Amino acid sequence: MPKASDKSKKCPLCGKPEIAEHAPFCSRGCKDRDLLKWLGEGYRIPGPPADERDPSGRVDSAESDG
Repeated sequence: MPKASDKSKKCPLCGKPEIAEHAPFCSRGCKDRDLLKWLGEGYRIPGPPADERDPSGRVDSAESDG
């Protein structure tokens, strides 16, 4: 069974001690929950809506021809 790598480090999801094998998480379960949150767009940064006409995803308003 893996040992905690450092008593001061805690899992960012549940607060249990970090396990080196799953760092920075305590278990595969917490690691997978974090991944699912990323994939489900649970972590978002507020900002203006993306322009659907611009497939590059740029948000700048200045247009350049050259």
